[in-house]
Amino acid sequence: MFDKFIRQQIKTQETIINVVHNGSGFPVLLLHGYPQTHVCWHRVAPILAEQFTVVCADLRGFGDSGKPTSDSAHLTYSKRVMAQDQVEVMRVLGFGEFAVVGHDRGARVAHRMALDHPGTITKLALLDIIPTTTAFAKVDKEMATAAFNWFFSIQPDELPERLIGAERIFYLHWILDHWRGTKGALTADAVAEYERCFDTEAIRATNEEFRAAATIDLIHDEVDKELKISCPTLLLWSADSWKEFDILEVWKSRAENVQGRAFNCGHFLPEEDPEQTAVELIRFLT
Repeated sequence: MFDKFIRQQIKTQETIINVVHNGSGFPVLLLHGYPQTHVCWHRVAPILAEQFTVVCADLRGFGDSGKPTSDSAHLTYSKRVMAQDQVEVMRVLGFGEFAVVGHDRGARVAHRMALDHPGTITKLALLDIIPTTTAFAKVDKEMATAAFNWFFSIQPDELPERLIGAERIFYLHWILDHWRGTKGALTADAVAEYERCFDTEAIRATNEEFRAAATIDLIHDEVDKELKISCPTLLLWSADSWKEFDILEVWKSRAENVQGRAFNCGHFLPEEDPEQTAVELIRFLT
């Protein structure tokens, strides 16, 4: 995977971010979700790199990126801070403007990045999410069951850390197996990387990211509730996700220029339908 990509560890103001990059043309940053790493783009990135400069990064707390100690307000793992990491990474690589594509948790970081850095983000693609505030405001039994980890991972006093850590591989595979819609879509090599990276420190850090989503991120979102994404925005989502929501209508209240479509696959679009994911991204980015 990523055989032709350059691997690099980039120091930011607060941590170290692991990236792979390759290609030429306009820069595009790809951000992964939970419980994955940049490896989730291994089928899409090489296609995009034929036309764009592609950067795939591990978010702080994930993969081979740094996992700093958190704070009582969980600001360390807020989307604002995680977005700042990635802006700094792209500046180090020489890119003052770029497009960003995010899946799952990475899409939430990308959303915040577009709000905080409107002069930097030229285009935004969000894969299989609705706004965090909307999700928490509309919780019902179906949503709480499907996204159980949103509520499990925010529990205090190391409860999720200890329970997940006791059966970390089982927990990882349970998530991957129950969220995918296409059997065998996640390759053995990719899953092996997710296993390698899902260690004690990653479990701690990613739970802190969920805690941030339920606390400080909501505060930031409330302050910016009247602020809209100004750049063109593409939405791609699984037809099985967020069934009770009109995805395009939800995001039209948060972004000025929205387009998108549903995919007939599970949650992991870049791995379950990499060809169509690449086609839609290339169409949008060009």
